[in-house]
Amino acid sequence: MTSRIAPAAPTALALLSLSLALSGCGAVGRLKSVGKAPKLSAAEAPVAPTLVPSLGNSTASGRTGATDPAQAAAPRGASLFRTGAGAFFNDQRASRVGDIVTIKINIADNATVNNSTTRTRDGSETGSVAALLGLEGVFGKNPSSAVDTSTSSSTVGVGDTKRSEQINMTIAATVVGVLPNGNLQIRGRQEVRVNFELRELVVTGIIRPEDIGRDNSINHTQIADARISYGGRGQLTDAQQARWGQQIYDALFPF
Repeated sequence: MTSRIAPAAPTALALLSLSLALSGCGAVGRLKSVGKAPKLSAAEAPVAPTLVPSLGNSTASGRTGATDPAQAAAPRGASLFRTGAGAFFNDQRASRVGDIVTIKINIADNATVNNSTTRTRDGSETGSVAALLGLEGVFGKNPSSAVDTSTSSSTVGVGDTKRSEQINMTIAATVVGVLPNGNLQIRGRQEVRVNFELRELVVTGIIRPEDIGRDNSINHTQIADARISYGGRGQLTDAQQARWGQQIYDALFPF
């Protein structure tokens, strides 16, 4: 007695192929977000140095309850606040890890490049011989025109590039590092969600403390190694992108 396993139904195979294609192209994740607004990214851990406790919180030497030797040996002074805290006469511009500086982004770039190239080249070569060591019979009665070549080539190239960008925004960034020469590493991120569209602005780079203005702000043109990213995700962004099938076709089609 022999048994035979029935082949899978065409419908099941089609569903399996469709699910694999959708999962491979990230369509499953998009299907889960249908009718939902894009999620905001989780807030990153704030970057700040370890704060020195104020003198007002430290206990006097020999007082009951003084369990920390460092606090018990803390120097006494007239001020009850730690050194470097916000004060009326101190410079409030960003200078240490954890400080906040305002970045003014004002990008208004316009570029136009026109290139035109035309090349023409003509060449002609003619050679003749009176005799070919007795081989005239092979080449005919008149071997004088045994070599006669002519070449001609022409190339025309035209290129036109136009670009226009304009971004006007202000973002607060945090000092995440201080380099040995005193320059500051900054990083700022801002997300704004309106209805079903999320706009994201990311700024990173290196600035000089001397370039920070009195209002604790700096222009984007004074940021070295700047990385400014302004984009978003949501229903409008999805509508502006080609379908994943079209993207795969454009990537694989050789003609």
